[in-house]
Amino acid sequence: MVVYFNTYKLRKGASIPDFKEAVKSLIEKDFTNRQGFISFKLLAESDGFADYSEWETMEDYNAFLEAAQSSPSETALAFYEFLNMNSCKSRVYSVEIDM
Repeated sequence: MVVYFNTYKLRKGASIPDFKEAVKSLIEKDFTNRQGFISFKLLAESDGFADYSEWETMEDYNAFLEAAQSSPSETALAFYEFLNMNSCKSRVYSVEIDM
């Protein structure tokens, strides 16, 4: 299993309820139909957010990432509009122990 973990802050003045709706739309339209997608969670702490998605294999994750980077969907672009891109940090982890 693979976990893709992102941390970020929203742009100043961004509506948190609208942001959450953009996240839901992104997951429903871009993630759930991808091969190997397992789950997605949005986390919040103070003024920061994090999300992580789980994928069955690194190949599944890489296929998703390649498609997302080469041709971002309208829902992805709408999600990105909420983010302070200078605050974004992403990591990919292979799951070694899952209990």
